[in-house]
Amino acid sequence: MSVKHPIIAITGSSGAGTTTVMRSFQHIFRRENLKAQIVEGDSFHRFNRMEMREEMKKQEAAGNRHFSHFGPDANLLGELETVFKTYGETGGGKVRKYIHDAGEAAEFGVEPGNFTDWKDIKPGSDLMFYEGLHGGYAAGDVDVAKHVDLLVGVVPIINLEWIQKLHRDQIQRGYSQEAVMDTILRRMPDYVHHITPQFSRTHVNFQRVPTVDTSNPFIAKDIPTLDESMVVIRFANPKGIDFPYLLSMLHDSWMSRPNTLVVPGGKMGLAMQLIFTPMILRLMDLKRRAG
Repeated sequence: MSVKHPIIAITGSSGAGTTTVMRSFQHIFRRENLKAQIVEGDSFHRFNRMEMREEMKKQEAAGNRHFSHFGPDANLLGELETVFKTYGETGGGKVRKYIHDAGEAAEFGVEPGNFTDWKDIKPGSDLMFYEGLHGGYAAGDVDVAKHVDLLVGVVPIINLEWIQKLHRDQIQRGYSQEAVMDTILRRMPDYVHHITPQFSRTHVNFQRVPTVDTSNPFIAKDIPTLDESMVVIRFANPKGIDFPYLLSMLHDSWMSRPNTLVVPGGKMGLAMQLIFTPMILRLMDLKRRAG
């Protein structure tokens, strides 16, 4: 953790809705005129798209049917910790970008499924903002979480997460339902051992809970909308959180525990801005005082 060069990390599995959270933070950064150094978790995958397919075949041939991006062996988590540590100490470090699609390929001149070269972080950023799978990772010699000043978990209940993944992979990527189910099953051990524990290290968790029947996610025709959901917001340390203000600003919200706020799904973006704006301004105030 660093006063001079704060780090904010959003952690959550693929299809969990971390992109929505990222958008809320971008609104805050723009409104408060803050320059954020964006770091994408995908850029710390160990293999490019084709290499990952080959590695999965190799692992399966060796009897490992659970090799996935959720686990440490498919990622450069030591390097991720180094970037966080270096940025916290100096405001610098090296980052790269994973190219997802043709649009990004045209912009960066790199084929989809590959990485750009590592480049030095430009000086002058106010903070680092990470979004990906392992912002709260800690195991063995690697402890990414200890370098993060504000760690946020985005965790839909598991059936909703599966519905989101099924729809994204089938509609956007053209995968069959069986292929997506195979991916879910392959990732499960890594999800349990390496993703879930991170949500006990977060400062704030956002968990979307549908208010419609998702008991069989594999037959769901639609993703439950925000208006068909509630969001459970859990604070690790509720001290200093102005709950009466939040309850007055977020219509139809209530507290289910002394550290837990429940808000209508449609208010999730507003809740994030109300909760995180003062937290970010506090980090910036400490940064300015540290000179």
